[in-house]
Amino acid sequence: MKLFLDTANLEQIKQGVKWGVSGVTTNPTLVAAEGVGDYKTLVRAICDIVPGEVSAEVTVEGAAAMIAQGREIAAWHDNVVVKVPCTPDGFEVASQLGNDGIKVNMTLCFSASQALLAALCGAYFISPFMGRLDDIGQDGLDLLAEIVDIYDKGSLETRVLAASVRHPGHVLQAASLGAYAATIPFKVLEQLARHPLTDSGNARFLADWHGRAAKKA
Repeated sequence: MKLFLDTANLEQIKQGVKWGVSGVTTNPTLVAAEGVGDYKTLVRAICDIVPGEVSAEVTVEGAAAMIAQGREIAAWHDNVVVKVPCTPDGFEVASQLGNDGIKVNMTLCFSASQALLAALCGAYFISPFMGRLDDIGQDGLDLLAEIVDIYDKGSLETRVLAASVRHPGHVLQAASLGAYAATIPFKVLEQLARHPLTDSGNARFLADWHGRAAKKA
């Protein structure tokens, strides 16, 4: 399974690539949080850092406007995947952009029926939001498992991108279920990289080594 970062922060992305991250997902909220006025410039900068797909979301409503903006966004860089919501307009947009040869990430997926429609519309990614389902008392991993199973049994080519990840357990369970990738906040990436026993063990090893060197001196 691949790891993507769910951020628009360039410094986080640079560090993430050093730790094995191969793609990025953004959304209007994440981009706005960076205080960057030029969406296009920021997305291109991200694409220059990561080796894989970068999802950039449409910011308009209505199928016609979304299709037009989606075509514009897709032209920003070869690695861009156009992100559209799992709405009736979104499915129409995904179908049209797919016919144009443009990769689409269908986001805000909360049901297997939405995931099936996304695949039939030719979406490149489907992004089930696990954490947000957990927040309302449903099990987001159950949805992820159901989507993976439907896609496998139907030989559907849409890739499952586990989204709204809250903790490292989500990441590992997504991997065990066969998700193509998980897109995670930087804090979850840090949690994946660290363990207190690793830190304490490494500190002990180094202390013992330096103590040995001091005795020799």
